[in-house]
Amino acid sequence: MKIKSMELFKVPPRWLFLKITTDDGIVGWGEPVVEGKADTVRTAVEEMSEFLIGRDPGHIEDLWQVLYRGGFYRGGPILTSAISGIEQALWDIKGKSLGVPVYDLLGGPCKEKMRVYAWIGGDKPSDVAEAAKEKIAQGYTAIKMNGTAEMEWIDSSLKVQEAVERLAAVREAIGPGNGIGVDFHGRVHKTMAKVLIKEMEQYKPMFIEEPVLSENNEALLEITRGSSVPIATGERMYTRWDFKRLLTQGGVDIIQPDLSHAGGIWEVRKIAAMAEAFDVAVAPHCPLGPIALASSLQLDFCTPNAFIQEQSLGIHYNQGSDLLDYLVDPSVFDYKDGFVKRMTKPGLGIEINEAKVREMAAIGHQWRNPVWRTEDGTVTEW
Repeated sequence: MKIKSMELFKVPPRWLFLKITTDDGIVGWGEPVVEGKADTVRTAVEEMSEFLIGRDPGHIEDLWQVLYRGGFYRGGPILTSAISGIEQALWDIKGKSLGVPVYDLLGGPCKEKMRVYAWIGGDKPSDVAEAAKEKIAQGYTAIKMNGTAEMEWIDSSLKVQEAVERLAAVREAIGPGNGIGVDFHGRVHKTMAKVLIKEMEQYKPMFIEEPVLSENNEALLEITRGSSVPIATGERMYTRWDFKRLLTQGGVDIIQPDLSHAGGIWEVRKIAAMAEAFDVAVAPHCPLGPIALASSLQLDFCTPNAFIQEQSLGIHYNQGSDLLDYLVDPSVFDYKDGFVKRMTKPGLGIEINEAKVREMAAIGHQWRNPVWRTEDGTVTEW
């Protein structure tokens, strides 16, 4: 079996899908994308294709090493995301060729279902209490919200108060038995992160996500020493080498590698095993499409320290198209009592509606994240 062709589809709302076809007709799908840089990643995948066409798609480790090490410059969001989507598609092919789910090739399942959470509140959170109640009524047992809008290096006590009051309202609305993830989104500088976390602690967040940008991870030790709230980070980190530094320095309780950014399924399985050795949990980042989610779940089902899965159904980014629109059978992602059942079909466990993909690729997208500024005009983190 050899790789015959590779085809890319830029589809709404902000995704890039990859179709790899073998010479005997097996098709694998992957999701190589950086949100807002889909065309850049497309070019990277096209450049990498010369190392893949005519090769055996089952030699996943060797192909990964060629793509990662063979170009001299390595790592970062663009190159690693390109590799990630390619790698997902190769696992899809391998599973389909052998008639088994991907997790069966990575040690087999260790759980029957995976807990998931839903987003509320949008980029600048408001009316979060009602939104949280709606998600719990739909059967979720955990939600996630942005903690703040844009923040100054040193900001006002009023902004802190407003952020804490939003969290308090959500906690009151959904009670103590449901989880609340609070995403700082890298918007908060170290000093304000310490202030916010101290004030939020009383409302028992499930975790605080990206309290500082990943390039400032050394601040996590100081932050965690002053709080019992679990600290999560990792969506903007790539490969086991980035996570090695994070895990050895300490200060993190939950890592959040993204399977479309961090190197793919097998690479994140290696990262998760490293985290397990440091007694750290895994909650894969996935505000993306159905292929990225299917890849994440294949990892989750064979990873004992994977405890909850992000998914994008109804997320505020999904304008014009949503998570289930590209699936022949959307029921594979049916959520019941806050969990999704273990998928059993071969490969990634989903069937992509290729006709729908082609229809929507003709529309495409030009998604960009907003550029935010503080009151004095300084560019700040979105």
